[in-house]
Amino acid sequence: MSNVNDYNQKLEAIKAIRENDVKLPYMPVSIFIQEGEDLYTWCQPDKDVLMAKGLNWSWVEELPACLGALREAQSRWNAERNTQEEAAQKWKEKAPLAYDLRDTLIHDFRYAYREREDIIARVSKIAEGRTHADMIQDLNDLAVLGREYPDELTEINMAASTLDMAAESANELGELLAIVNGDREEHSEIKTIRDKAHTLCKSIIDEIRSCGQYAFWRNPDRVKGYASDYIRKYNKSQQKKAVEQSSTI
Repeated sequence: MSNVNDYNQKLEAIKAIRENDVKLPYMPVSIFIQEGEDLYTWCQPDKDVLMAKGLNWSWVEELPACLGALREAQSRWNAERNTQEEAAQKWKEKAPLAYDLRDTLIHDFRYAYREREDIIARVSKIAEGRTHADMIQDLNDLAVLGREYPDELTEINMAASTLDMAAESANELGELLAIVNGDREEHSEIKTIRDKAHTLCKSIIDEIRSCGQYAFWRNPDRVKGYASDYIRKYNKSQQKKAVEQSSTI
C-alpha cells in the first residue's frame, strides 16, 4: 500500500488523538520511521513469545500502515515548511522596496493634493498604520486613491504605472505575508497531523518494545532489537560528553 493510501486510511484515527496526548518527535522523523520498520521485521520471529506475554499482535500488523501515514504526513509538513521558507526569503527581499514605495507615494500625494484638504485627510489616515499588514493595505489604498484623482498626479508627472506597481505589490506581498505568518502559527494543521501520526506510531512502537524487553530480558541477542539504536547512541554520546566535561573541572 502506498504512503498516500496509508495516510488516507489512518487519517481518522490520527485526527482522533487528543491534543493533550500528542508526543512530539524526539528524534528525526526519518530515523524514527526506519527504526519502526526495523522493529516490525525484528519482532516477526518472536510472535508466539510476545503474544504469550500479552502483546496484542494486531498492533504489530497495524504498524506498517501507521508508519506509511507518518511518512506521508512528514512529507506534507516538509513541503509546507519549504514553501514558508521560500516565502520568507522573498518577503525579506521585497518588503523593504514595498515600504519605500509606500513612503514615496505618501510623500508625493501630500504634495500633489496639497490644495485638497479632503484628500489630504485620507492620505493622513492611510499613513497612520505601522504594521506589515498596514503597509500592504496602504499600497492598495494609495493606488485606488490615485486612480480616483489622477489629474493632480499628472501635474507632478507621476507615471500611471507607479499606481499599478503599488497595487501589484500589495497583492503579491499580501500572499507572501499570509504564508510567512502561517510559519509562525503554533498549530499548523499539517504539523498537527504529523505530530499526531507520530504519536500513533510511538504508542504502538512503545508497546512492542516494552513487551520485547520484558520477554527477552535474559536474552541479550534478542532484547537488543527492542531498543532504539538512536537513543542508545545519543545516551552514549551524552555520557562521553559528561566524562569529558568532568575531567576539565
